[in-house]
Amino acid sequence: MAANPPKTAGATCPLKQPETVDDIDLFSPGAQERWYDAYPILHRDAPVLKIPGEGLTPGTDGYILSKYEDIAMVVRDPVRFPPTLTLALKVFDDADVPPEEVPHVNAMLLSMYTLRPTNELYRSHRQELTDPWVGPGASRHTEMIKAHANRLIDQWIGRDSQSLDFVSEFARPLPQHVMASVLGFPQEDVPQLARWGTEQVKPYVIGRGHKNELTREQLEEQFKGLDGFKEYVAETVREKRRNPADDMISWLCDVEYKALDRKLTDMEINGIVYAMVLGGLETTQYALEQQAQLVCETPGLFETLKADRSKIRGFCEEGMRLRSPTQGLSTRITSQDEVFQGVTVPKGSLLHLRWAAGNVDPDEWECPYDIDIERKAVTRHLAFSQGPRVCPGAGISRIEQQTAWNLLLDRLDGLEYAGDNDFEHQPGIMMGTLKLNLRFTPAS
Repeated sequence: MAANPPKTAGATCPLKQPETVDDIDLFSPGAQERWYDAYPILHRDAPVLKIPGEGLTPGTDGYILSKYEDIAMVVRDPVRFPPTLTLALKVFDDADVPPEEVPHVNAMLLSMYTLRPTNELYRSHRQELTDPWVGPGASRHTEMIKAHANRLIDQWIGRDSQSLDFVSEFARPLPQHVMASVLGFPQEDVPQLARWGTEQVKPYVIGRGHKNELTREQLEEQFKGLDGFKEYVAETVREKRRNPADDMISWLCDVEYKALDRKLTDMEINGIVYAMVLGGLETTQYALEQQAQLVCETPGLFETLKADRSKIRGFCEEGMRLRSPTQGLSTRITSQDEVFQGVTVPKGSLLHLRWAAGNVDPDEWECPYDIDIERKAVTRHLAFSQGPRVCPGAGISRIEQQTAWNLLLDRLDGLEYAGDNDFEHQPGIMMGTLKLNLRFTPAS
């Protein structure tokens, strides 16, 4: 099945369509509208693109990697290519004050400092503390996810207009309600949790350049926007210690962390919750939204999936490969001089891993811009990264996506674009439109 590149905002885009490497800037305002025009040029002419002066420390550079083999090698080896967050934890060792008093440090970083500062502890942290809830153990949430998805569909399926904004009325609220249920927050608190989640991801929406840097003023605004979140979680933890329930926070309050042979502190639980909210919303929202576009753009795809639900898994994985929710992040450092595609990259360079480009690399994927829901080894894409630091929430995101599409196919007989879409993408590094107006046909 052929799939067109993502629709763009057209004339509203401030950047021209790139024709050469010199035309490419993946990080300027409006660049989202031309990302998929840029990737073939990078693959052909600059698979390792230098960003002068944009390393982590003065005198170092950044490099954009766009080839699948290079990105996969980097993410599978966190020793040779250490994660930037691990290096960031060293600020606590060098600080003259206790870690909790370091300015502009969130609970997630504080918990990382005590629970998972090394690769070995990172592995233990994941296996013991998150996998049972959002990783391989996430299948326990299937019925809960169905209930939330059905409730959202109930809110619009009976409309006379038979139209909806798929983003605001389904793709965005579904992971918000699911994550609240997983953690143990009241459903009525979801709007406030969503606002805090928006503040958490602000660097990846309005941050400058490939390092997603906020100005001092923007950083201050972010922390003001997060005011109350730490206290809210702390009060929830206290309540769960008094009255435990079947949810992740209650479980974290009681679990014995074998890697450190002790239970978790309130601050550590707070940091894990921060990470769950940060990572548990965005990928699923944008995956669902882009998958809906693929359904609308690919003749016969809706009918194929409706007739054979075994193809939904392949569809969801292909959707993430073809329209990667997170396009790329600057997350690794070179610990030694390296050579990628014949280009020497010095020790201490910052690597921007362009997962989306790797996912349409013609040297890795046959007909990379086509959607093939029967593609072999379909999960080897880079949308969740790979290796020992693969996204901890990949399991629950996959279940949400597949459950959502099963229910949409149950309850609809058709889905198509409405006539009033501008297809303008959200700023930042996520691939998703600000809205997506669709017309639907309820199942007969």
